[in-house]
Amino acid sequence: MRRLLMGVRGVSMAAVATAICLAGPVAEAQKKPKKPAAAVPPAAPGPVDMDADSPAAGAPAPAAAGGAPSPSKPAKSVDNSPPAVAGQPTQAAAQAKRLYESEKWWDAAKALFRVSNGETGDDQGNREIAQFNLAKALYKLRFYQGAYSIFSEIADRPNHLKYNETLLWLAKLATDLPEPADIIERVGKYNEAHVAKFNNKEQQELYWQLNYLLGRYRYRNGQFPESLALFEKVDRRSRYYVQAQFFGGVSNVQLRQSKPAVEAFERILGAIEEGDVEVEDEARMRDLAYLSMARTFYSASVKLDDQTNAPTVDQTRLSAAVKYWNKVDQGSEYWLDALFEESWAYFMAGDYSHALGNIHTLEAPYFPHSYYPEADVLKAVIYFSNCQYDDALIIVSKFRAHYEPIRDGLAKVLEKFKKGTGQETDFYKFLKDVRDDKAQIDPKIAPIVKTSLSDRQLLRNLEYVHLLDEEDARFKKAPASFRDAKVADLVKDSVHDARELAIRNAGDLARGRYERNLTDLNEQLRNGQKILIDITAAQRNQLDEAMQGAQVTQEESKANIVRPDEEHVIWPFDGEYWRDELGFYRQTITSKCGR
Repeated sequence: MRRLLMGVRGVSMAAVATAICLAGPVAEAQKKPKKPAAAVPPAAPGPVDMDADSPAAGAPAPAAAGGAPSPSKPAKSVDNSPPAVAGQPTQAAAQAKRLYESEKWWDAAKALFRVSNGETGDDQGNREIAQFNLAKALYKLRFYQGAYSIFSEIADRPNHLKYNETLLWLAKLATDLPEPADIIERVGKYNEAHVAKFNNKEQQELYWQLNYLLGRYRYRNGQFPESLALFEKVDRRSRYYVQAQFFGGVSNVQLRQSKPAVEAFERILGAIEEGDVEVEDEARMRDLAYLSMARTFYSASVKLDDQTNAPTVDQTRLSAAVKYWNKVDQGSEYWLDALFEESWAYFMAGDYSHALGNIHTLEAPYFPHSYYPEADVLKAVIYFSNCQYDDALIIVSKFRAHYEPIRDGLAKVLEKFKKGTGQETDFYKFLKDVRDDKAQIDPKIAPIVKTSLSDRQLLRNLEYVHLLDEEDARFKKAPASFRDAKVADLVKDSVHDARELAIRNAGDLARGRYERNLTDLNEQLRNGQKILIDITAAQRNQLDEAMQGAQVTQEESKANIVRPDEEHVIWPFDGEYWRDELGFYRQTITSKCGR
């Protein structure tokens, strides 16, 4: 039987969902919804990270390009011996210092390297001072990776004469090298007391930046209370304020503290609205804040019973989640995600007409590369819950016919990249080819592969490799006297080693993204199979009591008949989508459960 799909246009053009009262009376703030009739658990969107790299508890961070080991490797032993004492420098060391102070960076770098390397016979103290100055000279020459490799060595040695001063230069490098360089890991070698030394009028912005970076390190390692304390020290006047508030909000989500999490996201919106805070890409950050608030409210609204797995829903929080999903701008890169996630909230509220209407928007030809296999599963569950078994069977059958070949195609591509030595590099090349539309893959899966390999974290890894190539190009244009000196090997090796590591990290990350996408699709196909089993049981009148009790009665289904009201008129869907109707579709569905 054909369902009638309708675009509901608001006369006032207000978001329709916010006018729907999902909350019951205050005295009934929590009530148990019916458990989904089909054996598919409701989706619970997790907290969103700004660049889709939210932490996994216990997951090791990528190896640091500055020479730091991954946290999964044994930590280096720390030398706690007393600091060296710098005595009388040799003439060579004094000359190297004069070249440095005269800003003759090419000659200074060559001379300082000889001192730091022990070729001039200087004591340990003077060698450490020369090493620090060498790093600064390379920074001035825009050999950022070369400088970083030296500062990384110093950060590993708390007894180094220039250990404290190096923290400032790590902060500088954090603005010159992208996040995959993993300067956050090196800042993590310091503590709050080291950062506090910069808490003065002249270095306020540096102080706020270091609190943010150290907070990110604590956050990465699952130290959420500690990360919160650091993020809270980032003042509203700082360019890092919005980022700090965002990670503070997600830290609270990890601690299951929804109220302070929402307050942090609200502060982001307030800062953007008032316009007195430096924000990169305001529109994106605004939508991320809305999306994060919606997910936080949704996660807090659904509680599963430990014994029966039956959900209890706080309708007030669920309504708040819907409100913030609806605030995500239609032109945002996150709009379709918001629309899909909101469908699950409507489902949990028993508002199937809204849920099906959102899914109908996802299928619009305006989004030819949208990829939401779970939307078909949700649609089938809704039809099953309303005892429309034939329709549910058709939906699942079409779903499997469409996505099983895609699953097989994705698996076939992955099979080419056997795990083992060099597979990360091979997958990096594949990533590059996909990004450049040069990959030899089935056109049916090409858009899906490209989408799965297009998140910001992967793009930052590609950017890092590009910056390292630029640094290598600058080296090749350096004076011949510098390129022939011993210090040149340090610059070349630091770029070469960082590039190799960046490629391996990017390839490993890309493979992980690809495998996760395939795993998720397999899970949805298994969910489809479970629904088929339930349909067969229902058609034979063999459903258990729990599932029978979860079916929608005919009386309850009256709420899912779409009708016009004072604010909305109905425009029947005739097979043609209109842009101004996207997001406003509603679908009538009635129960055939005979109760």
